[in-house]
Amino acid sequence: MSQPNEFNPSQRQPLLIVISGPSGVGKDSVVDALRAMTAYFHFVVTTTTRPPRPGEINGKDYTFVSKDQFAEMIEKDELLEYAVVYNDFKGIPKQQVRYAFDTGKDVILRIDVQGAEKIRQICPEALLIFLTVESEEELERRLTLRKNNQTEDLKLRIATARKELQRIESFDYLVVNKESQLEKTVGTILAIIEAEHHHLPHRKASL
Repeated sequence: MSQPNEFNPSQRQPLLIVISGPSGVGKDSVVDALRAMTAYFHFVVTTTTRPPRPGEINGKDYTFVSKDQFAEMIEKDELLEYAVVYNDFKGIPKQQVRYAFDTGKDVILRIDVQGAEKIRQICPEALLIFLTVESEEELERRLTLRKNNQTEDLKLRIATARKELQRIESFDYLVVNKESQLEKTVGTILAIIEAEHHHLPHRKASL
C-alpha cells in the first residue's frame, strides 16, 4: 500500500496554464481550438464589465456583469486577480480554479499580459505561455482589421500591444501564432503542456 507522501508517477499534478499576449494575437481562437480538441482542461470564464461583442455568449466567452457587481466580487475576495483593461474591469473567479484543481484537471486562463504577471506573483508555479505574431507590423494589421476597433481605441490597443511585447521575458514559453497556422500553434501549446507534465521537479500550483 502506498504511503500518503510516496511518489506516484501515474498521478498527474494539475497545472495552472496561462495563455497571454497582446490584443490581436489570436488568444480566443487558440483557446476555442483547445476546447474543441479535449475535455481534459478546465477553461476559466473571465468576468468582465465590458459589453458583449457580436456573437459572444454570456457564461461561455465571458461572464458579463455590471461595475457594481464587479465591485461586490472584489469586496467579497472572490477574484484571483483583476485589472482595468481598456477602461473596463476583468477578473478571474477563484472558485472556478479551485474546483478544477479538485477534479484533477489542468486549468487554462486566457488573460492579458498584466494579469499574467499578477498570476505569477500569486502562484509562482503557474505555466505562462506568451502568444504573439511574426512582427509588430502583422500585429498592427490584425488590430486594424478588427471591425469593433474605433480610431481612438485602435491607437490605444496598438500602443499597449507594443509595450506588452516587451514583457516576453516574464513568461516561460513563446509561441508564434502565424497567419493560417492555428492548428500548428495549438499543437505547439499541447506539446508544451505535455512536456511540463513530465518535467522534474513538477510544478505544484496552489492557491
